[in-house]
Amino acid sequence: MNRRLVQLFLGLLLYGVSLALVLRAGLGLAPWDVLHQGLAKRTGVSIGVVLIVISFVVLLAWIPLRQRPGFGTLANAVLVGVFVDLTLHVVGDAHGWALRIVLLVSGVLLNGLATALYIGASLGAGPRDGLMTGLVRRTGRSVRLVRTVLEVSVLVLGFLLGGTVGVGTVLYALAIGPVAHALLPRLTVQPAPAPGPAVPPRAAGDVA
Repeated sequence: MNRRLVQLFLGLLLYGVSLALVLRAGLGLAPWDVLHQGLAKRTGVSIGVVLIVISFVVLLAWIPLRQRPGFGTLANAVLVGVFVDLTLHVVGDAHGWALRIVLLVSGVLLNGLATALYIGASLGAGPRDGLMTGLVRRTGRSVRLVRTVLEVSVLVLGFLLGGTVGVGTVLYALAIGPVAHALLPRLTVQPAPAPGPAVPPRAAGDVA
């Protein structure tokens, strides 16, 4: 359990840092983050606070879907937003194309690692991932269809609110899956099996 907790918190920390790097690059965000940024611009609160609020709004949608959050779900809902805001206080806006590209690529790759870390900890899906899997289970539709509808919807809404859509949005869509997929097998920690009743040793004459 200790390794799983460390891996979970490291993954959430890196996820928040990676999002902040992509934000500072200013070249486009992942669909949900376009929505977060758009709402932050409209409300005047930090993007980290918006991310936390939206996470809990999404968790309310888990109730009719009969999804059960794990410890990692709640940690994700709170800590990613905190780490985003902390990183944005340290990392300033990028000036010049070279630096912006470096921040974007670094952020996307780091996000893939962070995703593999927190999913591999096996302590609960993130709020948005749980919404997707819950809808898949209740509607019987494919993961690809449900995910596409969700992400296109939040992307369009976020864009209308002023969120940034650009090459970073495309890069994220193309890269995050393969990067996380490549790292996940190495970072997945299997939960320890529940203790069962002790099995007495067999006598010498027992038949296997």
